[in-house]
Amino acid sequence: MSEQRTISPQEVAERQARGEDVNLIDVRTPMEYTLVHAQGARLMPLDELDPDAVMSSHTGDGPAYVICRTGSRAAKACEKLQAAGYKNVVNVAGGTEAWEQAGLPVARERTGISLERQVRIAAGSLVLVGVILGVLVHPGFHGLSAFVGAGLVFAGVTDTCGMGLMLARMPWNRTRLTENPAACAR
Repeated sequence: MSEQRTISPQEVAERQARGEDVNLIDVRTPMEYTLVHAQGARLMPLDELDPDAVMSSHTGDGPAYVICRTGSRAAKACEKLQAAGYKNVVNVAGGTEAWEQAGLPVARERTGISLERQVRIAAGSLVLVGVILGVLVHPGFHGLSAFVGAGLVFAGVTDTCGMGLMLARMPWNRTRLTENPAACAR
């Protein structure tokens, strides 16, 4: 696999300001996207990423710039696009967090609880329930807490969170963008 190229959010914004055709693809979940996204980014969630659809919607000869929250999911998306034969893809270093910290223009569409916070709430609740049931009902319920702990360790080591992927598919995390992908092309 070829080495992955990166670009700073400032460089992408400078290209946008010069009027260049910047194909900025946000691979986060619809909920994350609606909370805040880089101005000009189109939503194409990583778990639904179709390299052919991404590249067929690509305008111009320039690269496809891929952005997520911090850069990790964008790197996975770039790998997926490159594996499908599309070499002109670039990871936006630091993701939307770096974009926003640089004071670059963002769009906010609604408020809600971020996926990261939902994972912390769910994991903490399951651990607490496991401990309480283990003390009050049967010690076997401590296994629930151990299972959640093991899942969190796995998520930290692999940078893949099964609970986050599951929560992203819940109805409250689906938005009008999920049902109407054309709305993502703003």
